[in-house]
Amino acid sequence: MSGVWAIVVAAGRGERFADGAHDIAKQFVELDGVRIVDRSVDAARRSCDGVVLVLAPGVEWDGAPVEAVVAGGVTRSDSVRAGLAVIPHDAEVVVVHDAARPLAADAVFGAVIDAVRAGSDAAVPALPVPDTIKRVAGERVIDTLVRDELVSVQTPQGFRAAALRDAHAASGEASDDAALVEARGGVVVVVEGDPDNFKITTPRDFVVAGALLEARRPERI
Repeated sequence: MSGVWAIVVAAGRGERFADGAHDIAKQFVELDGVRIVDRSVDAARRSCDGVVLVLAPGVEWDGAPVEAVVAGGVTRSDSVRAGLAVIPHDAEVVVVHDAARPLAADAVFGAVIDAVRAGSDAAVPALPVPDTIKRVAGERVIDTLVRDELVSVQTPQGFRAAALRDAHAASGEASDDAALVEARGGVVVVVEGDPDNFKITTPRDFVVAGALLEARRPERI
C-alpha cells in the first residue's frame, strides 16, 4: 500500500498529567468514554491509507487494528524514527501526529497532506500567537520577540516521505519533525491550525477537551 501513511506517537509517559485520579499514561485515559489514543488513531485512519502506532516499550495494543505497532525510543525523535522504519518505501506522504491531540479535525489532516502534494517538503498547522513573548535568562528579560513573526505549531504534520527520511537519517533531535526538515534546508509551509487541536498535557486540558466534545453532541430532544 502506498500513498499517505501516518505515524501516531503514543510512547510518552505523561508524567505531567498525574493528578491523583489517573495512574496510567495520559494517552490511555478515557475522554468522554473513548481513550485519547483511540481518538487520535481514528483521526489518522480517516485521512491516511495506513497507520503505524508507536507505544512505549512493553505496552500491548488492544485498540482498533492498525498496520503496525512498534516500540518507541528514549526521545520523541527516536520514536518517530521507529515508526518511520516500518513505513513502506513507496509511501509518498507521511503524517506524524501526537496521540495527545485527540481533537485533530479531518480538515487539518487534509490541509497538511494537500500542501505536501502541492510541492512542499513539509507542512505544519499553525495558529497566531496572541500573547507577547519575551526571551528570558532566569528572572531577567533579555528580549521581546516580534509577535507578528511567530506562530504556535501543532500536529498532524505532513511530510514528503523522502524528505522526512532524509531529515531523520542523521538521528538528530528536535521538538518536532519539521525542525529536522528545516535544518536540512527543506521547504516547510504553514497551514491553518485549529484552536481545538490542543495537546492534552494537564488535568485542566482534559476537562476542556471533554467540554468541547460535549458541546459537539447533537442536541437531545
